[in-house]
Amino acid sequence: MNKKTLYSIAFTMLLSMAVHVSAANAKDIKWLKTAIERSEEQLSAAAEKYKSKRESPRTFEKDKVIFAGSNDWTCGFFPGSLWYLYEITKNDLFKAEAAQYTEFFEAAQYRKNTHDVGFILNCSYGNGYRITGNPEYKKVLVTGANSLMTRFHPQTGLIKSWDNRKNWQYPVIIDNMMNLELLCRVTEFTHDPSYIQASISHADKTLENHFRPDNSCYHVVNYDSISGKVISKETHQGFSNESSWARGQGWALYGFTMMYRETKDPKYLEQAQKVAQFILHHSNLPIDKIPYWDFNAPNIPNEPRDASAAAIYASALLELSGYMKDGKEFYHAAEQMLMSLSSPEYLAAKGENGLFILKHSTGNLPKKSEIDAPLNYADYYYLEALGRYMKIKGITNKDF
Repeated sequence: MNKKTLYSIAFTMLLSMAVHVSAANAKDIKWLKTAIERSEEQLSAAAEKYKSKRESPRTFEKDKVIFAGSNDWTCGFFPGSLWYLYEITKNDLFKAEAAQYTEFFEAAQYRKNTHDVGFILNCSYGNGYRITGNPEYKKVLVTGANSLMTRFHPQTGLIKSWDNRKNWQYPVIIDNMMNLELLCRVTEFTHDPSYIQASISHADKTLENHFRPDNSCYHVVNYDSISGKVISKETHQGFSNESSWARGQGWALYGFTMMYRETKDPKYLEQAQKVAQFILHHSNLPIDKIPYWDFNAPNIPNEPRDASAAAIYASALLELSGYMKDGKEFYHAAEQMLMSLSSPEYLAAKGENGLFILKHSTGNLPKKSEIDAPLNYADYYYLEALGRYMKIKGITNKDF
């Protein structure tokens, strides 16, 4: 069974579970219409205004837009957002802008000093290839996957996350689950199983060592590079080593959902479901389902929220719910998250917020970086989730 067939089955299951929205009724979903229109307004203005930089807008702090070049792990999200918006709206303006911004980061395919080549290329070139079939995009993805494979070492069975970190010998972060999708794609392109085999090895080791008994995850697991044994487990970007950093739980939820899609291995589906249950039933998850930056932050409810985590949750939950016999809980939770993110509390006003779509994300609070700020990856996963939601509900851009 190929990936397109698996997607089709998932969404067919969702369609039988969710109430189908006719073209007439779709017009009554005002929050969704507002979300799409505001996204169009913000991204079209941003794409035009920032084009001369030849970089991606990353965040907006102290009334200043911060940009990301090809050495920044976030650079692929803005072109990816443009691809998603083109897919939703069918507006050729976004297709042209997406192509231009994507090609700004062609050099990233040669980077061997980061695991984030998956984020960078799959979000930009990956979506571009999926939508357009441009063979040049495929070449970049294959080269990028080969660069990423240089970071996979048989001694540990894992892709190394960070280099030159004094505190860790062989650190692997939960974020790295997201980079495995690039390797899975390239196995499809090349029919070389080594790429997906590396992904499976990495996912299996992460499943074995990253999770606590309550199914929350650590941020960093440090391995011995020779024996492959675990040295330490930490939560570098969270409140404490034993706390549950909100975005990290999102990477786990999304990553194992994706790995189930790619392999159909039921243990990945089971783990994704467990992570989802941890998130949705945590006593510190607010009523609007937009999490605080860490589920165990000490000053809740007076702690920053993380809209980026909610956007990741929503997108992953929509996909995950389609792989279950009864995914209503996850589907409706994702819907509520999207409605909250599309409210004035989180959705930026036209022309404000540095031309980003969402407000109130948290990048790295321990380092006092990007706190209560917009983030380009929050916008990316928000648009991905909106697109998935529209497909499930049977809504197209013509319904608006």
